[in-house]
Amino acid sequence: MTDAERRSKEVKARRGPRTERSPDHEQRKIEERTTEQWIDEGSVRDIAVAATDRASATPQRRAPQPLDPTVAAALVGELGADRGKRLSERLAMASEALDRERYDEARRISASIVKEAPAVAAVQEVLGLASYRLGRYKQAAKALEAAHELHSNPAMLPALADCYRAIRRWSSVDRVWREIREASPSQEIIAEGRIVAAGALADQDDLRGAISLMEPATKPPKRVREHHLRQWYVLGDLYDRSGDPISARRWFGAVASRDPDFADVTERLRAVGR
Repeated sequence: MTDAERRSKEVKARRGPRTERSPDHEQRKIEERTTEQWIDEGSVRDIAVAATDRASATPQRRAPQPLDPTVAAALVGELGADRGKRLSERLAMASEALDRERYDEARRISASIVKEAPAVAAVQEVLGLASYRLGRYKQAAKALEAAHELHSNPAMLPALADCYRAIRRWSSVDRVWREIREASPSQEIIAEGRIVAAGALADQDDLRGAISLMEPATKPPKRVREHHLRQWYVLGDLYDRSGDPISARRWFGAVASRDPDFADVTERLRAVGR
């Protein structure tokens, strides 16, 4: 094991279980929700450590935001007016719980709704994202697959790919990465998909392939945004693991110069400079 690999393992051990944020701090409406910021034992799950302790105190409960009318209408169409309205309120509660990082609650509520309304994509999305946050990757993949079949939402695809990565379904990761590129979504979604796909290659000990896949992220952007920092962090990590400390310092330094509090970049930069 190289020093870089050992440092990476030490950092991961200190991080504990997966606790991501969304790329844009997770949009509030179910139908607009983007995928999580990726952190854990790899790249997506390893890249940008979210503020895991940012809300240790339980936030005060409040009435959940109402669902998008089209989602509520879908539930009414599936279950009738009375039951549909009731489950719309329950789904709004699940969405609010997910936004507030009460993942067990979000998963429990949405799982009960899925039993009655499995054909409503928004229900499957909430169940998939809550399960993903809890590290229940097989359950998350199943729900996100169902949601995608019901209603194509490119924002869900990086999370689905990362579930496949976690359960080592490499060909499925490749398939979803191709689908992301073909969909031509936002640059943030492209970045998250690229990070997952590169992480999957690195998991298979193909560090050169992972670095090559991240090559588009090396082009200087007109304006640096958070998804650029996440990609640069991944480049730094990949170069560190591949035994190229000069390149690793370059990319960790690029992140640290813009946001020294980003994940553990200051620590990584200091370690790679030894």
